[in-house]
Amino acid sequence: MIHFKRFVQIALFCLAGCAVAQDYPNRTVRILVGYVAGGSPDFVARALAQKLTDLLNQPFVIENKPGGGGVTATAQIVKFPADGYTLLMGDTSQLGIAPYIFKTLPYDTLKDLTPIAGLTSEPLMLVSSSKSNIKSLADLIQMIKVNPGKINYGSSGVGSIHHIAMESFKADAGLDMVHIPYKGSGQSVPAILAGDVPILVTAYTASAPHIKAGTLNLLAVTSGKRWSRFPDIPSVAEIVKDFDFSAETGVLAPAGLPPAITNKLAQAIKQASESADFLSKFKETGFTIGFMNPAEYTEQVKKNLRKYERAVALAKIQPE
Repeated sequence: MIHFKRFVQIALFCLAGCAVAQDYPNRTVRILVGYVAGGSPDFVARALAQKLTDLLNQPFVIENKPGGGGVTATAQIVKFPADGYTLLMGDTSQLGIAPYIFKTLPYDTLKDLTPIAGLTSEPLMLVSSSKSNIKSLADLIQMIKVNPGKINYGSSGVGSIHHIAMESFKADAGLDMVHIPYKGSGQSVPAILAGDVPILVTAYTASAPHIKAGTLNLLAVTSGKRWSRFPDIPSVAEIVKDFDFSAETGVLAPAGLPPAITNKLAQAIKQASESADFLSKFKETGFTIGFMNPAEYTEQVKKNLRKYERAVALAKIQPE
């Protein structure tokens, strides 16, 4: 009798969940973005929101909540009900790096969020100034070994994925370089073009015009394998085994989102990610579309937390 009652309870719970999912969404859904309009996560979020609006017949709207490298938006979303009407376009910085560079964080990535779907990855570009004698990754490694501690590289700032990726590369490849932090690519790219630093690690969108113009040399990409856009350019993983510091985005919700809604959203995001009009928006960008279902994305978030814990330690960043 007890087992039968338990079975009935489970069946009723499942039916209730299915009913909720069938009715979802019946009003506007907000997607919080922790960065200003026009940035990479915002671009992905707006492309996705437009497609989800079409697929699910309700408005999906973007709300930009910049601050703290995405921390402000994440801190806000964990306070909302887990009903599927407030989502987060999460990225590597706020999910994987922030837990190790802030002494206190108003959320726990694993406990306070429900991963719904992984969506994009974007390798970083390791570039040199055309004014330097560094034309390849081999040139860079050779020059550093001959001049340890004398070669500078620029990044978008202390604690940025660019900084952390480069420090991990340095440590694992046994290289000695000096970090010169800037305030974003708006400062770092002009600095390398002016010859202030010979090396920079930055985003594709920031460096692409200068790579095409020949004012920057593309030495390597930071993805786990060569990037199809530049098949002749090596990945850092060819020097350092298992190296992969691509910036990633995905969709999350507050913890406790009903599985039926999680799966409905994931299926819609998968359908969006495979549609021709959605993919066409990313044709000339640095993004690779790679859908991950809730279980896969959860494992990726866990993997990134382990990776960035080690990488932040290697970078010797003191939590603030």
